[in-house]
Amino acid sequence: MHLREAAKRFGARDPIAQIDRFGAGNVNDTFLVNASPCGNGRFILQRINGRVFTMPEWIMQNLRVVSAHVGARLASATPPGRRWEMVRFLAAKDLKDYWIDPQGGFWRAMSYIEDALSFEAIVSLYHATEVGFAVGFFHTLVSDLAPGALQDTLEGFHVTPRYLRRYQAVLESRPVASTAEIAYCIDFIEKRRKLCSVLEDAKALGRLPLRIIHGDPKVANIMIDTRTNLAVSLVDLDTVKPGLVHYDIGDALRSCCNPAGEEAQSLDTVRFEPELCRAFLKGYFAAAKDFLPASEREFVYDSVRLIAFELGLRFFTDFLEGDLYFRVDYSMQNLRRALVQFRLAESIESQAPVVQTIIRQA
Repeated sequence: MHLREAAKRFGARDPIAQIDRFGAGNVNDTFLVNASPCGNGRFILQRINGRVFTMPEWIMQNLRVVSAHVGARLASATPPGRRWEMVRFLAAKDLKDYWIDPQGGFWRAMSYIEDALSFEAIVSLYHATEVGFAVGFFHTLVSDLAPGALQDTLEGFHVTPRYLRRYQAVLESRPVASTAEIAYCIDFIEKRRKLCSVLEDAKALGRLPLRIIHGDPKVANIMIDTRTNLAVSLVDLDTVKPGLVHYDIGDALRSCCNPAGEEAQSLDTVRFEPELCRAFLKGYFAAAKDFLPASEREFVYDSVRLIAFELGLRFFTDFLEGDLYFRVDYSMQNLRRALVQFRLAESIESQAPVVQTIIRQA
């Protein structure tokens, strides 16, 4: 994997004391590097998944643009009493902010945010409010950055009709085992085909504009300051690109409002918690204020329902294809992940009037 060689490329001034796998990301390989025996000089080392991100240079180009733009705004935009950090990308020996190993692996290193933690699932209403603030603050910081300033690093990302077409092609191209869980997934998708185009149709009609989005603002990507319990950073910026902010809002709510998390051990524990939704939106609009007009807030319910369905669709398709996209620890994990998201979508649908009322009140 060239792990130690990559670490030395970015941490050349200090001996490499220890390298540990870091986080629970489903796509890239991520490591925490301790660049000295006494624990100083820590940084994050990452190998980009080339099957997912076919143009990793575009990712780095986008991040340079976003980092410069956000950096220029932070001093005046950050509320008093709160720190906010953008990760810094480190230069390798050749002064580039990435290194390509002899097998073509694409590596980059970034600063480690000290005195901060992330969580795989939400832990309290206060936490949900801070997750909402982080997403809203990020949207505010990039709200005046033109979508055309960034490359589309993942064409079709969050375009649900494309995922549906891919699923259909996979389903028709190979035999599928007949189990109750697989039959449930197929039936679930079939009954919700018309749901897939709700946001893309609104975009085509000019009701939802393109903006800069994070692309993956799940709970695990929100760093919380261990001293103040305030959100301090939104990390994992590879999917920052032009898109609909409703993808971000829907994805954040999907992740934030299911206390059982994406890897729930029991499907019976999976639910959409309305009070967590209320807390998230309180934090979001405290940061974003008038960022989202009333005409666009009408689509927030559609977005959270859609993104839960979409992620389940993607997990199930990847399961059928042989786990090519999402990293797995056991053979049925992507099927299990799909079932969690479909159960969450059902919970959202069963509480539609309550959730829609909370959104209107927010």
